[in-house]
Amino acid sequence: MNPHATTTTSRTREVILGALASELDVATVETAYRDHARELAATAAAEGYELVLSLGGDGTVNEVVNGLLATPQELARPRYAVIPGGSANVFIRALGVPGDPIEATGAVLEAIRAGREKEIGLGRITSDQDDRYFTFCAGFGWDADVVQQVEHERGNGRKATPALYAEAAVKLFFQGDIRDPSLSVSGGGRSLDHVYFALVTNTTPWTYAGALPLQPTPDSRFELGLDAFALTQSSHALTGWVLSQMFFPKGLPTRGDGYVTWHDQSALRISSSHPRAFQIDGEYLGERKQVNFHSVPKALRIFC
Repeated sequence: MNPHATTTTSRTREVILGALASELDVATVETAYRDHARELAATAAAEGYELVLSLGGDGTVNEVVNGLLATPQELARPRYAVIPGGSANVFIRALGVPGDPIEATGAVLEAIRAGREKEIGLGRITSDQDDRYFTFCAGFGWDADVVQQVEHERGNGRKATPALYAEAAVKLFFQGDIRDPSLSVSGGGRSLDHVYFALVTNTTPWTYAGALPLQPTPDSRFELGLDAFALTQSSHALTGWVLSQMFFPKGLPTRGDGYVTWHDQSALRISSSHPRAFQIDGEYLGERKQVNFHSVPKALRIFC
């Protein structure tokens, strides 16, 4: 568990651990640094644990998933279950598990009792710097700039609240590089240049603004291949209109002015004429010039 999880307190964590320990033989460990959860999940697999549960946000989930997917073929990969503790908790909410950590604990225990599990696909990125998995989204450009800005603010002591993300998003919308058409997206026999901002998704929504989901690719599902969204025009008025459509219950239409989408792709590629900010699952990875995306069907078994 992440002891610095945004939306849980030490008292909440004690209640959750008490509930889990009442039904499971639990070994508890706290993460101490970035990628620690990845190491712990890999160790759990090597030591024969049957189940890994994480308490934290989407960054913790991403680390655990990458640790589990590193399990050697000769070993049994543990099942996974998630209890939310972050500010957005996109992955667990997309699975239909409650966003409240206490309620989620009850739902997870119920799923374990009933043997109710789901097999889901993941996304995988490869580049000259990367080979790792993502659970719900990866982004080039504006949204990665937002993630980087929020991480900077957290380093200065601010909490990663929806308000902070909104503040960073609006600021960078008007001041950032969303008007930089350096990106190219290719997949499904199509290639598109002069793209300002691009996303690859493994499910919907892309993210949340508080309780409201943003859906640029509303047909994206864990059970299908990857979807993508590319912004092709840069005026603030049109971009604002496109973003506003993502808030509607049905999400952004498949076709419209100022953007292009892809659905259910086994592979995609995004490149840039110069390094651009890049993120996966809400975690800033730095700048990249090219990333390859691959759909990995039935990659993970999860209780939910």
